[in-house]
Amino acid sequence: QRLLVESGGGSVQAGGSLRLSCRGSGVTAYYMGWFRQAPGQEREGVAAIDRTGAAIYADFVQGRFSISRDNAKNTLDLQMNRLKPEDTAMYYCASLRAQVLSARYVDYWGRGVQVTVSS
Repeated sequence: QRLLVESGGGSVQAGGSLRLSCRGSGVTAYYMGWFRQAPGQEREGVAAIDRTGAAIYADFVQGRFSISRDNAKNTLDLQMNRLKPEDTAMYYCASLRAQVLSARYVDYWGRGVQVTVSS
């Protein structure tokens, strides 16, 4: 079992920023990612990164988010800017088997952190 613990969630007004972090033994995986799930919606991939720093993003990110990792510290971050009300969701850190934004490729999940964006 690999441990993944998220932090940094909270409430912000539209247009604001939040930075999510993920720490734990699970962050050593070659591929890591962030997913989110809004009430009544399926869990969807937000961004993924490999140990070299190469990243991919979901189309809805539209240049607003940036994923990064520190391999020496075993940390994974998601900087979210220009947040929109539709970004409201539980955000999950995940270790992946491949750099694919699909829950089918997740090996381990964190417990999630809530992000709420008000208009």
